[in-house]
Amino acid sequence: MESVLRAQNFILGRQVAEFESAAAAFCGADHGIGCSSGTDALWLCLAAAGIGAGDAVLTTPFSFFATASSIERAGARPVFADIDPRTFNLDPWSVARLLERLPFGAKQARLKAILPVHLYGQTAEWDRFEQLKQKHGIMLIEDAAQAFGAEWDGKPAGSLGDLAAFSFYPTKNLSACGDAGMVSSNDAALAERVRMLRAHGMRRRYYHDEFGWNCRLDTLQAAVLMVKLNYISKWNRQRRSLAVNYDKLFSAAGVVEAGIYPERGVVLPWTHSRATHVYHQYVIRVARRNALLAHLEALGIGSEVYYPVPLHQQAALRGLSYRAGDFPESERAADEVLALPIFPQLTYSEQQTVVSAIAAFLN
Repeated sequence: MESVLRAQNFILGRQVAEFESAAAAFCGADHGIGCSSGTDALWLCLAAAGIGAGDAVLTTPFSFFATASSIERAGARPVFADIDPRTFNLDPWSVARLLERLPFGAKQARLKAILPVHLYGQTAEWDRFEQLKQKHGIMLIEDAAQAFGAEWDGKPAGSLGDLAAFSFYPTKNLSACGDAGMVSSNDAALAERVRMLRAHGMRRRYYHDEFGWNCRLDTLQAAVLMVKLNYISKWNRQRRSLAVNYDKLFSAAGVVEAGIYPERGVVLPWTHSRATHVYHQYVIRVARRNALLAHLEALGIGSEVYYPVPLHQQAALRGLSYRAGDFPESERAADEVLALPIFPQLTYSEQQTVVSAIAAFLN
């Protein structure tokens, strides 16, 4: 950071290019393009792919608002399919049924892309989405905002789709000192368009080929991220170890339920055998979630609901004409999920305190 301040090259300085190259290599991608936030990264992916008015993008209703708002910002229409209740990720079988049922094409908005979200740090079931891409001739764009370092079959998030969007918001596994994001891709032409669009549509200074936006990565943020990139693999391993601790502590407390849906106990996070989870969040399911959240808050134990209102029920998206009951798995998850404290420096004693408090409430 001191080096950046001395050079005073605050916009797209040397450290930005260094971080882009290193982060892309970490993700197994040929290209990394830094930008100002994860939200802008999503919009840049869509805009670079030529998605706009008259197009549709299929995604999950159980995600942060930016997943859908970025589609709207690109001028396209979000279309939702339900989630897998075990991983909370977009269910490829629900997507497949929707693709067979809806007459996308000349009579409706053109379906241009599927936008799966690697929610909570676990990659979506990517092989099945690849099959849908080949069958229907549509693009795959990863919302990898929560999944830096996650993998599917040993292949990193960020190298799975045509384009991928990352967030480096301060709470993320790899975090900046403020807002920051990145787009990754193995397609040189798409990457070049992202670079152009992030800087007012310029390929050459003061010559504007298209309407882009001002969403560049600050050099100071790149300097912070470049240092932290050296530690992210260790931090992700620590998160996985903490998740194992939680699993064992909950089992020892006798409050674990084996099914998908909770009744009187806790349903623990489930990881697909082919996925490498980085536990951006450790999320349990409980039946009396709001009461448990209040109980933990009273004890000074942090917890959070990601997310209490599915996207199809958000007031800002009511124009999509979805109704309550359209996506029952997403709606039920919104009533039951609770994220518990997890970060690399969390101690075993603190985890014991969390689990003991939850067990006492359930008992």
